[in-house]
Amino acid sequence: MDINEKKQQFNIAFNLHKEGNIKEAKILYEKILDNFPNDAEILNLKGLCELSFKEYKSAEELISKAISIKCKDFFFESLARVYSESQQYKKEQEILLSAEKLFGLNYNFAFLLGLSFKNSGDYEKAEEYYKKALEFNPDSLDLYNNLAIVYLLLNKFEEAKDCYIKSLKINPNSREANYFMSLSYFRLKDYEKGLPYFEARLCRESAIATEEKTYPNLMAKSKVWEGEDISDKTLYTYYEAGFGDMIMFARYIPLLLKRCKKLIIKPQVELTQLFKDNFPTAEVMEYFVPENELNFDVHVPFLSVPYVLGLSNEEMFIYRDGYLKADKEKTKEFKEKIFNNNKFKIGIKWQGNTYYETGRVINTDAFAPLFDIPNVQVYSAQTFEGSEAFEKLSSKYNIIDISKTFKDFSYTAAAVENLDLVICNDTSLAHIAGAMNKPCVILLPYNYNWRWHTDLSYCDWYKSVTLALTGRYENWNTLMERVTEYCMKTFNLSAK
Repeated sequence: MDINEKKQQFNIAFNLHKEGNIKEAKILYEKILDNFPNDAEILNLKGLCELSFKEYKSAEELISKAISIKCKDFFFESLARVYSESQQYKKEQEILLSAEKLFGLNYNFAFLLGLSFKNSGDYEKAEEYYKKALEFNPDSLDLYNNLAIVYLLLNKFEEAKDCYIKSLKINPNSREANYFMSLSYFRLKDYEKGLPYFEARLCRESAIATEEKTYPNLMAKSKVWEGEDISDKTLYTYYEAGFGDMIMFARYIPLLLKRCKKLIIKPQVELTQLFKDNFPTAEVMEYFVPENELNFDVHVPFLSVPYVLGLSNEEMFIYRDGYLKADKEKTKEFKEKIFNNNKFKIGIKWQGNTYYETGRVINTDAFAPLFDIPNVQVYSAQTFEGSEAFEKLSSKYNIIDISKTFKDFSYTAAAVENLDLVICNDTSLAHIAGAMNKPCVILLPYNYNWRWHTDLSYCDWYKSVTLALTGRYENWNTLMERVTEYCMKTFNLSAK
């Protein structure tokens, strides 16, 4: 292969690479390397092909060889990508910092270092390099969004809000920036400003799209309710997001009932009986209703309700002292079968839906101090994912599993009514306990959810809830030791 043929093959390979035909591009790069084994640029490009196939070792060797032959800044960026995608963040930082010494700091190096330090949990360093990147490009939407996330991870909520304000000045239509702007305002307990931005959330769009597919004719002839007078109309509201969100926002159902002639609610199936028990004047859909048997004039996704109602910051937290009750018959049945003892009854849960967040998963051995308190009976309310850890607890301690009795949330509520205290992670059980005005301690990771605001000494949503935050460098075990002391003091429990 001569130089002219090499150029020809390279142009074909590079175009294939740009078009996403990685396999064919790699074959041509290999042919070139057979004749020109020390071509640094081809070595780098073949390394990037290997990276596309997650062949990290091969990619590292090829790009490292390219760097040894010709020291170019973008080769260092390629190698940093290999380490980033293989989650070798320390190596990524080392190669980028060495590049900084060789070539000086530029936007790409600063941005990649900020991202790497964020991914490795060194948020202060991430902040430092993102700020340096801003000096090179003060109009980068991605940069402001990434820096805002770092501020959220550092619990610097005002700074995060300021980043999203700047981000939206660059691109007012950025869905991501609008959504996270809403959460920044929520965190600061400014719902009046945050709720309009919250309408950009993806789950709102997917909820409406689902209903349009389910009820195409009804949705086509009706409109999204925007707060106008519907005193003579039927309102249809439907679920989005998780169980906890639906339970928390159920406090607004009495307000909706006052605004319309008829209210139709479609929660998740698991919540229907609980909603029927507590809101008997609303029509709660349990299963699919054919389109020809359903009628409504306006509709609204459930999490849009406070926005459409135009609630003030203070009105967001109505019914803080409870708005849900358990069915009396189910409560009595639980009492007779499971809770018929004179001990102080504590229900625990350690895991929620890890699809959204893994930081809320608590290791079960953290609950060990509870079992040292005399005259206490602990009950596991852990359902589905995470329930396999019950065996580990039950092999060491006296714990009763009540999760298998939870056919739906009406049964969960009946069980909670029999408990004296709930201690759990940030999950739907906490919302059930709070909505029932049942004493509850929510165990929060250091990077906690927006809804708990900045003053954790007080729970705005639920009067009966106490919030316990894990320190920056604290683990769940240490937090539970503090929580156990708090419970013993608050509920007059004695230590062994």
